[in-house]
Amino acid sequence: MTRSIDLGPMPRRGRGRALPGNRWDLLDGETPPTPPSVTVVVAHYRQQAQLDRTLLALSRQDHPASRLEIVVVDDGSPETPRVPDGVRLVVQEDRGFRLAAARNLGASVADGEVLCFLDADTAPEPGYVRELTRLPALASDVVAAGRRRHAALDRAAEEARVEEVAPGLELDEPGWLRRAHAESRDLLDADDRSYRFVIGAVTACSADLFADTGGYDEGFTRYGGEDWEWAYRAWLAGGVLAHVPSAVAWHDGPEWSGRDLADRQRAKNAETLLLADLVPVPGSRGRGLRGRHVDVAVHGPTTGGDAARFVCVDSIAAELPEASVVAEIGAAGVGRADAGQAVDGRSLDRVRVDVVVEGDPVRVRDGELRRAVDELDGRGPGSITYVDGSGVALLTVASRRGANRRRRWQVEGLAETVVRHSPSIARIDDEPDVEGYVGGWR
Repeated sequence: MTRSIDLGPMPRRGRGRALPGNRWDLLDGETPPTPPSVTVVVAHYRQQAQLDRTLLALSRQDHPASRLEIVVVDDGSPETPRVPDGVRLVVQEDRGFRLAAARNLGASVADGEVLCFLDADTAPEPGYVRELTRLPALASDVVAAGRRRHAALDRAAEEARVEEVAPGLELDEPGWLRRAHAESRDLLDADDRSYRFVIGAVTACSADLFADTGGYDEGFTRYGGEDWEWAYRAWLAGGVLAHVPSAVAWHDGPEWSGRDLADRQRAKNAETLLLADLVPVPGSRGRGLRGRHVDVAVHGPTTGGDAARFVCVDSIAAELPEASVVAEIGAAGVGRADAGQAVDGRSLDRVRVDVVVEGDPVRVRDGELRRAVDELDGRGPGSITYVDGSGVALLTVASRRGANRRRRWQVEGLAETVVRHSPSIARIDDEPDVEGYVGGWR
């Protein structure tokens, strides 16, 4: 029986400005007419001194205090942390490292229209909240990543102004991240793998977009990776990725590669293996092994004879061996219905291929479909439709991100739609010679 992919619930209607592609730069120079209501979610575990410094820095923000809510989420510390009046404290049970669950808990009690995530050991400069929330307030699908700098803050007095003392105690920033932000023009040139340049401890997004993603994956129960996995799903949900270097927060201590870990490579491998299972995009997944999610979902023909449908599905699968095909070929053929698992009803396939001409079979040749899928990398078009000589649509290749953005904003033109004719994709009009097809001479 043919099984379709669950598209999930309709995304919340976008607020603010609908941006084409990843063009957050179109908002340069604009500010919200009124400061947004912001909830800062601060994740904490046994870091009272660092938490005190971070909360003091938040009390000095130039964002209006009446529009700023601070929620501290404690991940089951042996001693409940102390927070000043006006700061909300929520506590979750100690069941090991549960940063993802802590962030979700904070978001679940937040009142702000924009969520700003910080860790207890990361103290923001006075303009941090204002700078980081500007873009999500202007366009509700923006995911803004601030700049996390590093300093030996344990050498400074807790009441010191972080923007004054931290530069003199600065430690190295990760060079790979600085280069990535520079080369992508602060993520303006983001693609399907740019999730790797979003650091969860300095991230802001609208509460609506966060809800559309389903929040962080609470299966992450060790340090690292939960922010990248979430950022990838935010991208698929239609997120616009932006790096905001003017939104600076100072992490107390060195970045990950500079920390004293007994087995750094083993820890990094554990993170990478989990991400390879969860993020199916090329360059992140295994080269041959499949993870639990599908990258390309193919919806095969719904009409035609067994032979024609076999050739159609097989020719597509030959060009896209990593794809999962949803098709019913018949008793004489071989059907596949392994179109992947969804998270909270949200499918994670990045690209969808549909045989669209009244469901009739088509044959694909010469690597044409492979090139089309590779073209939908987040920087090119949002969809490509192949037509015959009369302009009748045969097959469509579309990105999930583009589809979600159209559904959210209910407008066209947010991603380029390409119509293309190619002799390498053609309708199967007659009974095909399957023996010749599989043998390679037809």
